[in-house]
Amino acid sequence: MPDSPVKCEPSLIQALLPLAFLIGLLASSVYLFGSDSSYGPNQIVLILAAGIGIIIGMRNGYTWKDLEKGIVHSISLSMGAVLILLVVGSLIGTWILSGIVPTMIYYGLEILSPTFFYPLSAIICAIVSLATGSSWTTASTIGIALIGIATALELNLAVTAGTIISGAYFGDKLSPLSDTTNLAPAVAGTDLITHIRHMLWTTLPSMAVALVLYLIIGLFTIKSGDLVQLEQFLDAIGGSFNIHWYLLIPPALVIVMVIKKVPAMPALLIGALLGGLFAIIFQQEAVLKYVNEPELNKTVALLKGMWMALFTEYRADTGNAALNELLSRGGMSSMLNTIWLIISAMMFGGVMEKIGVLNKIAGFVLRFAKSTGGLVFSTLGTCTGINIIAGDQYISIVIPGRMYRAEFARRGLHPKNLSRCLEDSGTLTSPLIPWNTCGAFMAAALGVPTYLYMGFAFLNLLNPLISIFYGYTGFTMDKLKETEQGEAIDELQAA
Repeated sequence: MPDSPVKCEPSLIQALLPLAFLIGLLASSVYLFGSDSSYGPNQIVLILAAGIGIIIGMRNGYTWKDLEKGIVHSISLSMGAVLILLVVGSLIGTWILSGIVPTMIYYGLEILSPTFFYPLSAIICAIVSLATGSSWTTASTIGIALIGIATALELNLAVTAGTIISGAYFGDKLSPLSDTTNLAPAVAGTDLITHIRHMLWTTLPSMAVALVLYLIIGLFTIKSGDLVQLEQFLDAIGGSFNIHWYLLIPPALVIVMVIKKVPAMPALLIGALLGGLFAIIFQQEAVLKYVNEPELNKTVALLKGMWMALFTEYRADTGNAALNELLSRGGMSSMLNTIWLIISAMMFGGVMEKIGVLNKIAGFVLRFAKSTGGLVFSTLGTCTGINIIAGDQYISIVIPGRMYRAEFARRGLHPKNLSRCLEDSGTLTSPLIPWNTCGAFMAAALGVPTYLYMGFAFLNLLNPLISIFYGYTGFTMDKLKETEQGEAIDELQAA
């Protein structure tokens, strides 16, 4: 049996070539297709960039079988996100058809002040996300209602999406129920409570500044509004759906289930099915109008309407153009383009990881990290880079955590500094990248493209900068005791 070819480490030029190709083609995609670039062109770019990586890998001794395994493994890591996306599509469809989303919008319009809407949206999402530990659950429940309220008030949807994401990731980052909040300290070698306490130093100032910025935007850009048009919007909702407080029971149950540590996918699936049941019970006229087959038996038509909302887009016909555009969405099929984007991104990331590109670039960067600030900057940059390359926030936490753990110990830095860096960048930059699982999810759930909201997700933008500032000033960069440092190095060497 012939010996397998020797696998060579990529040169720095080889490591950078697929990235340069990716950046160049993505720029071309945006230039040629504009806002439609995420509906096919970017997917092709990611696959072609993966092809460049495959050629380099084969030149360096990797077989197609090796590379295929890397691709399949990478895509398999995103399957949880893909399943949740499908369920969220169904949840949006049934929650609109059942009047749940219209009810949240209706009550929100009566309660929320336009001037203070932006900071209040961030605070509401932060509270829900802290309670649930899930930015995705927050965006796909409270978030879509806030987008609806902003549409009715004629507010900027990009800013609104930014407030939702800032609030959702504030809670996701600090909640002990969050998966990334548990993953980061496990990878870095510290405990959960120490990790959360240390993150407060960067997260609280970031959120405080973000809220001030949202307040300023609201004070200087939002006018009193057209009350006549707002009344027309409310009338359109009330004329198309039965609005009642008990329609808020399914969202409340989903939030309680997630707080009780029911996994996100079954909790959301139960919420979607409850939405369908509520549609049959409380929105029979809306369901029959949606099905539009008068020859069918009423019971059969109601069941068919629920079934349709689970898999295909709900088409609203309320007599109000803005409301129709807002509510015409949902169904599993609405998420297929986003899933295509994620799979393409994970294919590219799988090839890059398999041929050693990620380690090569990180090793190169580490040579310039002479100071503590340089090390922090390198860690944050690596997390962000892996979010861009691999398209998955979990990979952006695990790989840098493994790569830099020993270096933090050698420099006598407490592992909680590393775990904080992993979240300050790995968790928070993920929704800012269109083909990352988080960025793709947020854009699909909220209906606002990533490139529009990313400039207004102030928490996500400010937090890494504050972390870098702390690194270079040494503020809150706690050191290990000499005995602790020796034990940490010995443990890592033994591993």
